[in-house]
Amino acid sequence: MTKAVFVTLAGHTNAGKSSLLNAMIGEKIASVSAKPQTTRTRITGIKTVGETQMVFIDTPGLHKPTSKLSDHMLQTVKHAVTDMDAVLFVQDYTKPLSAQEDQLLRSLQQAKTPVLLVLNKIDLCRKKSQLMGVIARLNAKYTFVATIPISATERDGIDLVEQEVLALAKPSPHYFPDDKFTDQPERVLAAEMIREKILHLLCDEVPHVVAVSVERMQERDTKELLDIDAVIYCERESHKGILIGKNGTMMRKIATLARQDLERFFYIPVNLQCWVKVKKDWRNREGLIHSFGLDDI
Repeated sequence: MTKAVFVTLAGHTNAGKSSLLNAMIGEKIASVSAKPQTTRTRITGIKTVGETQMVFIDTPGLHKPTSKLSDHMLQTVKHAVTDMDAVLFVQDYTKPLSAQEDQLLRSLQQAKTPVLLVLNKIDLCRKKSQLMGVIARLNAKYTFVATIPISATERDGIDLVEQEVLALAKPSPHYFPDDKFTDQPERVLAAEMIREKILHLLCDEVPHVVAVSVERMQERDTKELLDIDAVIYCERESHKGILIGKNGTMMRKIATLARQDLERFFYIPVNLQCWVKVKKDWRNREGLIHSFGLDDI
């Protein structure tokens, strides 16, 4: 008898949801960086263990909205926690709960949605009593199916999360092929790999005003090279100058690091060509948000 379980990962921005998803799946399907709001849309990760298929939905981090794009991101979270088998609530144990997190947990309790509390970043813990205090306070205020301390970056406790999720599975057909690990289109995965490098290499506001669109992705007839053409959109000419860098140095860094990731992921040499274009205030323009695929719920 086959089983399946659908689980949403939710929590504040930078709690480590995407790192946990990648660790669970065993593949890098979600961008990871120290910048807030790295994840902008829902990302589906799939893992089949024996007769049981686990489907994970990663969501944007909870935050105060500052644009129409932010509104779409928060709507994505709202829809993703509805009618799911369970929610993995990922909390950075070193930080107190925000008002948005408290509101989400209360709404999940009212809906009687099973919630697994995943306390991330325990590798930063110096005193066990501090961690135990956090666990006690949260469990006194909310109802959780289980509480699991983990370090997603160190892969500590990942197996315990998997065990708890597997225990929630119910008899069901598998909704994806057993060897599939995501339903993300290859172009979307490629665009996110490029955007991740921008997040790592640039600071301040520039990474947050960037969208990446892969315009062409085609394997050559010889099947020995993958051509990828990508356009990086930003909001101002000054942003464009920063992205390109003096004599194109920054763009070469971005493309080189992205190409290395792309080649590891697709197992083929990649010819990556990137261009930068300005779309003023695109984060507040519904048409552009839609064209970049960032209003998907």
